[in-house]
Amino acid sequence: MKRLNDFELIDPFALKGNVFEMLDKEWMLITAGDKETFNTMTASWGSFGFLWRKPISIIYVRPQRHTYKFTEANSTYTLSFFGKGNQRKALAFCGANSGRDVDKPKETGLTPVCTPGGGIAFAEARLIVECRKLYTDDIKPEMFTDVGLETEIYPTKDYHRFYIGVIEGCYAKKG
Repeated sequence: MKRLNDFELIDPFALKGNVFEMLDKEWMLITAGDKETFNTMTASWGSFGFLWRKPISIIYVRPQRHTYKFTEANSTYTLSFFGKGNQRKALAFCGANSGRDVDKPKETGLTPVCTPGGGIAFAEARLIVECRKLYTDDIKPEMFTDVGLETEIYPTKDYHRFYIGVIEGCYAKKG
């Protein structure tokens, strides 16, 4: 498996771009596992911030997703951003197909790379964010103060688990 040779380590405080645009319009691949076995899924929900004196990300994964077992079993996860419109077909494929049934890198042509922390990301990304889990919890229906939101987003009661992870490395594509 390749290493991050085409990337440079950057300070998370030096990230460029609008995180709302990155999440909502660009999307990302959440990947968990190791070089032996991993899975990735497309996501457009998430957060970046500063919590407990640390730069963090928050991701959301439903228990029925194949990525869930990898996120549960591993202490790290990565977020791969490709740029608006770049790899959109691959991202759509990874969001619509389960790693239980298909080899997503093989089907999309994405090249897995190993991060310094042992996580898996993709060589075609413009930005890779490597995170170590700090805190995990489930979305609880009784905690919604806007009941309409719960009804709209979770009509089948398939609530997400969320993971808060400290950002341990940000890697930007060179050039």
